[in-house]
Amino acid sequence: MIDLKVNGKPVSLDVDADMPLLWALRDEMGLTGTKFGCGLAQCGACTVHLDGEATRSCVLPVSAAAGKNVTTIEGLSPQGEHPLQKAWVAEGVPQCGYCQSGQIMTAASFLKKNPKPSDAQIVQAMNGNLCRCGTYGQICAAVARVAKEGSQA
Repeated sequence: MIDLKVNGKPVSLDVDADMPLLWALRDEMGLTGTKFGCGLAQCGACTVHLDGEATRSCVLPVSAAAGKNVTTIEGLSPQGEHPLQKAWVAEGVPQCGYCQSGQIMTAASFLKKNPKPSDAQIVQAMNGNLCRCGTYGQICAAVARVAKEGSQA
């Protein structure tokens, strides 16, 4: 049994300790907002927060999350009212949507550490997340909007 906290709620999972956290979240808990992209921690679609840090869940064994706090896109703001989610819409980021949860989770973790980043810092922070639709300009603009507005990310 692996005990952790997911989106603020205690969870006990009876799964293989080596199961990637991504599959525990999606298949065992039904939290499908976190996406499978590459399985190699290179695209960012699977990004969640592990004790507040942006973490690629596709390569992290669920046992490594034991006793820790995991936040998925569903836990960031269940009603979609997080400042980044609002900025995503305002800047016209949504296209196919596949990368968005990972992008938003990466941005949220980044802005907590650096609430007033430069444009270059935003580009650098978001660099490891791939977007199939190529909306990088809008993604960076959305992150900059939240930083400029001083919204609580």
